[in-house]
Amino acid sequence: MSPAPRTVTATSSCTATTTTAKDGEPTPSPLPPQTSPKSSSIATRPHPKPGYPTCKLRFECLDLGHDGAEVFFSNSKVSHDLSAAVTTVLSILYTPSQSNSHIPPVRSVTLVLEAMDTLAYTKGIELDNDHKEIHFSLQYISTIPVSRRGDEIQGVLVHEMVHCWQWNAFGTAPGGLIEGMADFVRLKAGLSPPHWKKERPEKWDQGYQHTGFFLDWIETRFGDGSIRRVNEALMNKRYDEDAFWVSLFGKRVQELWSEYCETLPVKEGEDAVMVEREEQKTTDKLEKVLE
Repeated sequence: MSPAPRTVTATSSCTATTTTAKDGEPTPSPLPPQTSPKSSSIATRPHPKPGYPTCKLRFECLDLGHDGAEVFFSNSKVSHDLSAAVTTVLSILYTPSQSNSHIPPVRSVTLVLEAMDTLAYTKGIELDNDHKEIHFSLQYISTIPVSRRGDEIQGVLVHEMVHCWQWNAFGTAPGGLIEGMADFVRLKAGLSPPHWKKERPEKWDQGYQHTGFFLDWIETRFGDGSIRRVNEALMNKRYDEDAFWVSLFGKRVQELWSEYCETLPVKEGEDAVMVEREEQKTTDKLEKVLE
């Protein structure tokens, strides 16, 4: 005959629980006391840190047998280098936000290697301009000096990647400014080629490295982020040269250009040429007054 079961009662401040155990069996542990959490102890999830947008990266080589293709594949890791180019461009031209609505909504970038005379160019596809294509010349790649191949390939990729992500005032910004911003980013990324020199071209929007060095001077003169402001000012309205630069830096672009040129070394004989040009400008103005 089995012994009669015994009763164990566990009581907490909130509940009372009754359990039954037989002789020789373990007794169930009582529930711990229950307490209501204090409002101050409720953890809040921090907002995620803003990051840059991403896009799909694609690659095509239209002639694998070309000498330039062998040079490219021997000196570039396509996936890594394209991704690095995107990161470089976005980090120099933009500060990320929660929405990133100030950054163009690029959905994909396709690098196309092909045989062509032009060094490189970038375009949006006809059906959807948010999908970009960078076309890069296999002929040019095949002629890059051995010691420069890796840096030159990445430098061209960064330059062309800027065209995928920059603003252009609805197509009204000067072409020299657009190209100069691309070479400014290449310069800031430490990928400028050795033949680039600070020279005195005739106009500020000569383009490429000439305007790139001018923009770099503006960045130094007015502080980090100045060229980000230039780019973002090209986002929502058409380009008006005088109003554009005055609103950003308080001076017309020709005034800024003159200040920049004063920082450049003067080549032998260049002083005389500059004096002659100024004299010609003065003469032209007088003739207009007398007409």
